[in-house]
Amino acid sequence: MFKYLIFACLTLGLAGIPPPAAAANCGPRDAVIESLKSKYAEHFTAGGLQKTRAAQSIMEIWSSPDTGTFTVLLTSPNGISCVVAAGTDFFEGPEVSPVDGTAS
Repeated sequence: MFKYLIFACLTLGLAGIPPPAAAANCGPRDAVIESLKSKYAEHFTAGGLQKTRAAQSIMEIWSSPDTGTFTVLLTSPNGISCVVAAGTDFFEGPEVSPVDGTAS
């Protein structure tokens, strides 16, 4: 009985680990950026600092108005960038102007 309980726990625990194919979307930041520039003509569009309890990382959006492609990168402090999302038909939203109102 105890063997089956251990086996079930290990099996269910391993289900939460991402498959090795997910690692193929990561690499040194310089190499990832060079690929985005040369293959898709993308340039840096926006970014920000993402803080979590464990670490900080940089989120970047790269896009190309010529090809319409975009890529969302997450870069860790050790210089490894991972592609979080990518797509086509990228567009920029209209600039939002502040609304006049009364002070509260």
